[in-house]
Amino acid sequence: MIKDIFDELQSNIKIKFANLNLLKQSLVHKSFDHNNNNEKLEFLGDRVLGLIMSKALLVNYPNEKEGIIDKKFANLVNKKTCAEIGVILNLKKYMLIGGSYKGLKRSDEKIIGDCLEALIGAIFLDKGLGIVEKFVLKYWSNLLEKSDFTIIDSKTQLQEYSLKKYKMLPKYKFYKETGPKHSPVFKVVVQISESKKYYGTGSSKKNAQQNAAKNILKDILV
Repeated sequence: MIKDIFDELQSNIKIKFANLNLLKQSLVHKSFDHNNNNEKLEFLGDRVLGLIMSKALLVNYPNEKEGIIDKKFANLVNKKTCAEIGVILNLKKYMLIGGSYKGLKRSDEKIIGDCLEALIGAIFLDKGLGIVEKFVLKYWSNLLEKSDFTIIDSKTQLQEYSLKKYKMLPKYKFYKETGPKHSPVFKVVVQISESKKYYGTGSSKKNAQQNAAKNILKDILV
């Protein structure tokens, strides 16, 4: 019966394993076997998926900014996306799961997502990068083709940079307001860590902050 299950899965994904033990291991959850399970294959598959997605994004969007590529990458490789594709493949049907986890719907997303990554790792070890790349691109193609990139505004981009590099938020200060009341021009200043002051102007304080952030980004992201 187990062999029939494995044959069915191989038929569904259109990949015939030379080493059937790799396929089996990719389907074993730690609740079923604490010592011999799919955790190491999941670790490998996560890296393989990341490599394939990185390459695919650069090929599909050669003119896109790195920040937007990074956001899209995160959406493509997260557990939620992996779980959704795992559901399409009906992976839970083939998995070996201990009794304590069966029926726990709240655990499905992580279990199925992890299993898909383990399956990717198993295909990589058994068939090499070329075959696993075809497998991944087949199931991720619709997601890759979507053009709904999240546009990262300058303030958000600067905030992410400052938090990552200095563990602190940028500091904005209102500088002055000029022009007539019906059409004012606001000027603000921004600094991160011990940087020099960067100025920005706009028809609102919000726009002025965006332009100030844009000006500092021109210097720090060269």
